[in-house]
Amino acid sequence: MNVAVLSDTHAPRRWRFCPPRVAERLRDADLILHAGDVCTPDVLDELTAYAPVHVVAGNNDGPDVAAWGAPERLELELDGLAVAMVHDSGAATGRTRRMRRWFPDADLVVFGHSHIPLDETGDGVRIFNPGSPTDRRRQPHGTMGVLTIADGRLTQARIIPVT
Repeated sequence: MNVAVLSDTHAPRRWRFCPPRVAERLRDADLILHAGDVCTPDVLDELTAYAPVHVVAGNNDGPDVAAWGAPERLELELDGLAVAMVHDSGAATGRTRRMRRWFPDADLVVFGHSHIPLDETGDGVRIFNPGSPTDRRRQPHGTMGVLTIADGRLTQARIIPVT
């Protein structure tokens, strides 16, 4: 299973349409995870043209994004892998311990908010922040994530520069 991971697209201020280098990755996706701060549900509608979308609400998302189907936290099983999603994972200090506490059954927790790409393992959980494809802040590139899942295992996790 190929999973595209996005966060912090911040439409329409930052995302007016799907950036071409993001679209390239979405074409191969079986599923899209969006870790919040979509800001308008139009982005989610646009993403569903590529693959089914699971999304959590971010601090900049309003009732329209929640009505589209974005809870604050989400737990799913993807090809046998227990995946949890949340927008804001809290302070960097103690993050893996906190994610283990919030999601005791998760193998992988996908989050956003900081716009800083991260792939880290600790306290029995892997945490993954794809960064932002449209609002890189102090990062050298806008980024997104790509996950490969097979038989209940995360076989590959990559952060891809898209700007």
